[in-house]
Amino acid sequence: MAWLSKSLNSSLGKKLLMAITGLFLVSFLIVHCGLNATIFLNDGGVTFNEGAEFMAKNPIIRTMEIVLFGGLLLHILDGLRLWMDNKKKRPVAYAVIDGAANSKWYSRSMGLLGTLLLLFLIIHLKHFWYFSRLTDNLTEEHTLYNEMQVVFQSPIVVAIYVLGCISLGYHLLHGFQSAFQSLGWNHPKYTPAIKSIGAAYAIIIAALFAAMPIAFHFNLIH
Repeated sequence: MAWLSKSLNSSLGKKLLMAITGLFLVSFLIVHCGLNATIFLNDGGVTFNEGAEFMAKNPIIRTMEIVLFGGLLLHILDGLRLWMDNKKKRPVAYAVIDGAANSKWYSRSMGLLGTLLLLFLIIHLKHFWYFSRLTDNLTEEHTLYNEMQVVFQSPIVVAIYVLGCISLGYHLLHGFQSAFQSLGWNHPKYTPAIKSIGAAYAIIIAALFAAMPIAFHFNLIH
């Protein structure tokens, strides 16, 4: 196991772990966003509640939930390690060299965006995962859909969610194509397509997630 520990603690190993866990979370976001987007069917939350109940009771999905939390934790810890490594290598960040000349601001701010996302995630889990999994408040009369209606009546909460989704969008905008590059799947022929797909993915996912609290707040769905 010493070789595994050595590999994971190397610079390349950290980047590979970040890429693998990142792409795993990217696939989860597709499922999560797809389920949540059923609220736009405007059927009173029937389809959404059925999907949420299936996700909550299916033993395979509940097991994958543990795997998901593990992957998320690894992604956070590995990101922190890479951020600390970069700080050691560059104690005076961009004091002389103009970083904007060689990279986008969000690619240089992944640590900040990741921190904002973590804070947003804690709030999100408190509102919905904790409510649905660890309390007795979820009933046939008060469903998860009803809870979304209640939570998103607050303009402050809606603003927090929209800002969190914007942070997510920028995080994905860099992270998607960066993951493929770290895995060595970059080629002049395919990289432009990967960047385009990554940009479309980041914008669509962030926009859909942001649209949900806004739609509830302004009673655009019922």
